[in-house]
Amino acid sequence: MRKLPLAAALAALLLSSVAVASAARKDDKAKPEAKPDAALLQPQSATSEGSVTVEGKRIDYKAVAGTLVLHGSGDKEDEPQVSMFYVAYFKKGADAAKRPITFLYNGGPGSASVWLHMGAFGPKRVVTSDHSHTPAAPYQLVNNDYSLLDASDVVFIDAPGAGFSRLIADDADTAKRAKQMKDRKKAIYGVDGDGHAFARFITQFMSKYGRWNSPKYLFGESYGTTRSAVLANILENQDSVDLNGVILLSQILNFDTSIDGPEFNPGIDLPYELGLPTFAATAFYHHKLPQQPAALEPFLKEVEQYATGDYAQALMAGSRLGEAQKQAVAEKLHQYTGLPVAYLLKANLRVTGGMFEHELQADDDTTTGRLDTRFSGPSIDPTGKNSDYDPQSSAISSAYVAAFNDYVRKQLKFGAGKQYRLFADIQHWDFSHKAPGIHGEALQSSTNVMTDLAMAMKTNPNLKVYVNGGYYDLATPFFAADYEDHHLPIPASLDGNLSFSWYPSGHMVYAHEPSLKQLHDNVVRFIERTDNVKP
Repeated sequence: MRKLPLAAALAALLLSSVAVASAARKDDKAKPEAKPDAALLQPQSATSEGSVTVEGKRIDYKAVAGTLVLHGSGDKEDEPQVSMFYVAYFKKGADAAKRPITFLYNGGPGSASVWLHMGAFGPKRVVTSDHSHTPAAPYQLVNNDYSLLDASDVVFIDAPGAGFSRLIADDADTAKRAKQMKDRKKAIYGVDGDGHAFARFITQFMSKYGRWNSPKYLFGESYGTTRSAVLANILENQDSVDLNGVILLSQILNFDTSIDGPEFNPGIDLPYELGLPTFAATAFYHHKLPQQPAALEPFLKEVEQYATGDYAQALMAGSRLGEAQKQAVAEKLHQYTGLPVAYLLKANLRVTGGMFEHELQADDDTTTGRLDTRFSGPSIDPTGKNSDYDPQSSAISSAYVAAFNDYVRKQLKFGAGKQYRLFADIQHWDFSHKAPGIHGEALQSSTNVMTDLAMAMKTNPNLKVYVNGGYYDLATPFFAADYEDHHLPIPASLDGNLSFSWYPSGHMVYAHEPSLKQLHDNVVRFIERTDNVKP
């Protein structure tokens, strides 16, 4: 199987909010147990009840925290492979045939769903500081005024190997068990294997809880948007599950748009163009521009036009760009990013996300955030080229981790004696992908799932896709998402099935409470518009 040249760099790109922090925590990594765990072979669940008040409206719910056991396919259909953990919230007294259900998951790849659960749409929300480091415990867990339970039942899913989800190796022989685990990781820890695992989970969940006739939605964040494209196509075209909507938050469908890795992919200048508006938004926020514009959004429209016009033409010229032209472009980039002209010239007009994060506030030995560029922190190495950590990850991760570990055990009554893992033990994620319509063994050299989403939309012309993102997100810049969706291989008749919303926040849009309210209200309107439930 062909190895991807950018796999290592792109794996780092999409780690969700605790990627940097969790990497150093060796106790978060999965380790095979010394002997088979028979408990994984049977579904488990714990049921509790509660209520949440969403924008003044009380909703009583039943919560189920549990696992489903996924088996293989074909000649391995009797072989248990994964125990998948979920937390589902069902509105009491609702008609399941009319009540929408939304399946939510984070990215990573291989992340637990704690971020969307405790920060966005669960009934409880952990309180964190808006753009600075959240003080240490005790953390505050409050009623979530913006839970999605006013519009839909919600199911938070932990990826295989993350959270309380576990790969299953049930052979009693140590050597055979080790081989089983290796085979599981190879089959599941990749773009396609992961998509199929989530598809199996969703179809099994719908059978268990009688939700086949409910309006159905996918909600993925970060790498979860990559998963959503693959998953939507599998559900639509292999499992005959028509979805009502797909909601994408902090999207990346084509990894060639990433501002994190272009220096390792020479000749691909598109990321520099698509990342420029986020550089500009960040410089605007930190007052680093030579001339501060009056308002953000009109300024960004100007930057977008330049990025896809004169800047794109200059980069396309490569070494043929004249010195006078290069100087003019550097001076324009200085106006839009606040970076020194001399630095921009030395960088050959091409600044990666890590370089920008390190340089924007370098005069103060301060590193700018990546997941949310509103955040800042002391630079680890002021003399370095790239940022060494993400200030937002360091600022809020502990609050999410502590709040969920306390909540799941005390209120959901699940997890006694178990370790909640923020990430699966993924040493190598297989970013190769077999796009729809490809026959034989042809694999992409760089992950691009735009075809998958397009296929789902074409085979289900009623499918609506709602794209959301933050202006201050350098992990998955908003203008890159806009570019991807306006280049989907779909007919013009389906362009109206796409809608967009951008927020004055970062990768985790919901970490900024005013943006969380906007996100909630927008998603509720989207569901009400697409659930096909007759009044």
